Amino acid sequence: MTYPLVSELADAGIPVTVSCRVLKLARQPYYRWRNDPVRAADVLRAFRINALHDAHVDDPTFGYRYLADEARRAGWRMSRRTAWKLCSQAGILSSAQRRRRGKGKKAGPPLFDDHVQRVFRAAAPNRVWLTDITEHATSEGKLYCCAIKYVFSNRIVGYSISDRMTAKLAVDAVRNAVARRGEVAGCILHADRGSQFRSQAMARELRRHDMVGSMGRVGAAGDNAAMESFWSLLQTNVLNQQRWTTRQELRLAIVVWIERKYHRQRAQDTLGGLTPIEFEAKQTEPLTLAA
Repeated sequence: MTYPLVSELADAGIPVTVSCRVLKLARQPYYRWRNDPVRAADVLRAFRINALHDAHVDDPTFGYRYLADEARRAGWRMSRRTAWKLCSQAGILSSAQRRRRGKGKKAGPPLFDDHVQRVFRAAAPNRVWLTDITEHATSEGKLYCCAIKYVFSNRIVGYSISDRMTAKLAVDAVRNAVARRGEVAGCILHADRGSQFRSQAMARELRRHDMVGSMGRVGAAGDNAAMESFWSLLQTNVLNQQRWTTRQELRLAIVVWIERKYHRQRAQDTLGGLTPIEFEAKQTEPLTLAA
């Protein structure tokens, strides 16, 4: 706030009129503030709550520890104890809080209708994408991977890997996929009802690219069976092959398997015995010859 500065300058002998003119402030609001000033501690508290609230809106699953980290990145440092106290006072609660036995709430409502209806085929490029998140333990803790499967060729067109399962994990995967595929307006992105996919951050990202959201039912793995099939392959060929010591070790193994094995070496019956890379190359051949 600038008004305390005006008071300090006035105490130093600089007229209020001059200070307000230089700082482009009206004098009457300053005098009203001087007669009833707001404590600096109150102002700081308000800014901190705003920073915590903004982080909560971006990802409702964050608890007070993560909210404190996000607020610090936004420039508002505070201890986790302070963040817990302010969140309690402001009613900022994580949507992923542990629920008491027998009193759990139902999964959140779908943000979008189910536009896929278990039809995991696409007649043309960039019509349907599937997405989901998986996790696996390492000696350092869990590692989370969000992947996006391109139904037309079964290629993994985007993925994001992190030690935190947040909305940002899913949003980054979408951004990576869009960067690879280019024009995706009208493309359907199908997911389950996880909070990461129902977050405002994800909704904004889909609107930004004119994409169409789609969600299956609660507890119906078949509504995203094609994505579950990919996770099963990853589990068998990578995750369960050994005990992973570090997250970086597992991250590298996932990337290498996707880019080298799955995309370039694993032939698929649904693609006519071709790999995803070979299938896409074949589909572009007529266009290349025509050019």
